[in-house]
Order: sequence, then C-alpha cells, then structure tokens
Amino acid sequence: MTTDNSWQPSASLEVIKKRASLLKQIRAFMESREILEVDTPILSHFGISDPYIQSMTTSGVSNRDAMLYLQTSPEFCMKRLLAAGSDSIYQIAHVFRNEESGKRHNTEFSMLEWYRTGFDYFQLMDEVGELLTDIGLEAPDKMTYADAFKQTLEINPHAVVISELQNLCIQQGWEDASDDRHALLDFLFSEAVIKNLSQSKPLFIYDYPECMSALATLKKGEPIVSERFELFIAGMEIANGFNELTDVDEQVDRFEKELSTRRNKGMAEPPIDQDFVAALKSGLPECSGVAVGIDRLLMVLSEKDDINEVSTFILGSN
Repeated sequence: MTTDNSWQPSASLEVIKKRASLLKQIRAFMESREILEVDTPILSHFGISDPYIQSMTTSGVSNRDAMLYLQTSPEFCMKRLLAAGSDSIYQIAHVFRNEESGKRHNTEFSMLEWYRTGFDYFQLMDEVGELLTDIGLEAPDKMTYADAFKQTLEINPHAVVISELQNLCIQQGWEDASDDRHALLDFLFSEAVIKNLSQSKPLFIYDYPECMSALATLKKGEPIVSERFELFIAGMEIANGFNELTDVDEQVDRFEKELSTRRNKGMAEPPIDQDFVAALKSGLPECSGVAVGIDRLLMVLSEKDDINEVSTFILGSN
C-alpha cells in the first residue's frame, strides 16, 4: 500500500475551479461570435514535418506494425473542416509533443485553437486581445519582430549574416552554435530578446522571418516576412497565429523542405498528411488561425510560475 500523496492532484482546488471558469468564459466568447465548437481525433496516420516540433507515436490496435501519431495540434483536421465549408471554428483539445518537461512545458497540454474565415492576422490579433480583456487581462501592445531585435540586440534579424548570429549565440551561452538560421534566431529571441523587452502589458510580436513560416502566408515586399504573430505575457509565449497558406503547391514544397531538414539532421521523417493536402487542393478559404496555450494562460490568471501548479495531474516519474 502506498503511503505517499502522489495520487493527489498537482493543482489546488482553487486552480481547478479557475480552469473550469476559464473554459466557460472561452466558450461564451466563441458562442457570442457564432464560432462553432468542433472535435477532431487525437490519433493520426500522419505526423508533422516541422523539424522543431516532435510528435509522439503509438501503435495501432488492429495492426501493431502501423505507426500512429498523437496530435501536436488539431490544425490539419480543423483545416479539413474549413475546406468542407464549416466557416469559423474553434476547439479545446489535449495535444502532445515529445519534448522535455519543465516549468512551462508538459508533454501533454491543453490548447485552444480557432480559425476565422475572412479575417487577416491583424483582425485575429485584435480578437485575441478581446478575449484577453474578456477574461480580465489587459489588451496587448504590438511590436514587429524586427523592432524587438533592434531594441534589444541592435541588429536587423532579416538582414544579419549567419556568422554574426552565431557569434551572438555563443555570447549567450550556445557554445557550438549551428548554421541553421531558424534555430539561431529562435535561440536569440528566447534568450536575449523576449527576456529583455519591457512588458508591462501583454505583447504581440508579428511579421516573423521567412524561415519561420511553415504554414503561414508571406507578405509582399522587402524584406520577405511571414504574416505570423505570437502573444507574450511577462516573457512567456501564450499564443501563435498567422494568415493561413492556401496554395497547395507551395505548402507541399515547404513540407518537402522540412523533411529534407529532418533528413540532414538524422531525424525521423513522418509521412506528409495526404488528407490535409487533398483538402487544400479542394480549396481552403482565406482565413487566419491561432493556437493558445490554455495551461500557460491559466498560469498568468492564477499567478503561478510552474505549469504543474495548474495541471490537474502530472505524469509521474515511475
């Protein structure tokens, strides 16, 4: 018989009730805008090609040799619904990513994902801001990705050469900095930019580099940037959104480039989701979408600094 308290929830009853209240507020917000709630499968025969996100896998029941992937996001299934004519939709889902747990990360976490047909990413940013004020937070400020780098590192992230990025990464503690521009910028953003920006209010960072635009449209003009945004509160990423790419040929080309990057890094190469590709071929409406980390949002609302304090139960070490 166990004598410890490991069976008990990791979150307090107060936080568990606050989660229930938050979910109720989100649903009321969506209903007031006639955004349809949907439910899609957690398992798929297809993984994700993004080399910076790792899928978790399992085996099929009827065919134990068949690889199944746990969803890292309900995105592809939701876009299939959009292509089928659903109009604006949202989902509150559990998602899974094969990465180390920490104070802000769990292998399994809760995600709010929603798509607005006919919206561009600025309109969606505004709507995310309206949700924040609805749940008692301040409306966010906005800043471009380039301005964030200029204010903190005094460089233009869209023009800086790889060697300078590597030197800056080494100064920040990455001893063997790679030659992957995406990875270098991402490291600097996490370690030297977002931590040093003044954030008295929630903050949208938008117009990310082209190399960070896996599923986003690109803005015309120079420099080429992706029409993408992220929301930060007190330095913590809360949401990631963008104008959705609707060009099927461009999307397949990006998937293949991501798989090539995986191959060069010696990583697993999951099959491209052909059902999603078929949906794009049939026609995805012009839309923008956003994924919001519910657990992190609850951390902000509960004034907690560890995701385990807002998770009902956490995966044990045994």
